[in-house]
Amino acid sequence: MDLQLNNKTAIVTAATAGIGLAIARTLAKEGVEVTITGRDAVKLDEAINAIREQAPDARVHGVLADVSRVEGVAQLIAQRPHTDILVNNLGFYEAKPFVEISDEAWLTMLDVNVMSGVRLSRHYFPAMLTRNWGRVIFISSEVGAFTPPDMVHYGVSKSAQLAVSRGMAELTKGTGVTVNSVLPSATRSEGIMDYLRQTAPRPGMDDSDIEAHFFQSYRPSSLLARMIDADEIAAMVALLASPLGAASNGAAVRVEGGTFRSIL
Repeated sequence: MDLQLNNKTAIVTAATAGIGLAIARTLAKEGVEVTITGRDAVKLDEAINAIREQAPDARVHGVLADVSRVEGVAQLIAQRPHTDILVNNLGFYEAKPFVEISDEAWLTMLDVNVMSGVRLSRHYFPAMLTRNWGRVIFISSEVGAFTPPDMVHYGVSKSAQLAVSRGMAELTKGTGVTVNSVLPSATRSEGIMDYLRQTAPRPGMDDSDIEAHFFQSYRPSSLLARMIDADEIAAMVALLASPLGAASNGAAVRVEGGTFRSIL
């Protein structure tokens, strides 16, 4: 399917691995000129090369910047002042008992997961409205809809992304601009496996058994009953970023394997 994205421009934050890299690669394959950000120069170069390996004609650029910080946002904007598509992918998670989450940990979580997207959107969004075309996509999480007790601060940050996204979408009425959030479930990566190994009920379990235990014990409502591949998330993001996704606006789009039992 032609997603009609040829010659569009996109920025994907924190795209040196995982979901961000998959999104950047998918958009590049569709003819989008993609800029990715990262904090490590070596990883940034490796990600660019990985994209070009699968999309030899890709127009892909890297900006070395930590966009969780005001200074990093300014660095990115200075190098890429305009974009058609903004994918706010930067984020992190951690498990910590509620009473042990310090003020500093709360503020760091909100600064990275929420304010990075707010600051970037504050710059790029108005120009999209002026041009009457643009896409802003927040990579949220299934925990934006339910808050796990072992990572309350993370759940709050992901719920906040949904609120920001919906509020921005209200400002697009009658325009060619859309703002949406995507809610993935546990997505296959080395980082998530490190986390899941902590949930293993007994030592010596292999990763396949640990994954099965996680879904049986912590996500029993999942219809997929496995971790999602990053490319599966990227496919949905590419559709929302395209002209073909114009009817989805202000939505919290589920890519969580049927974990939620509600029909809305």
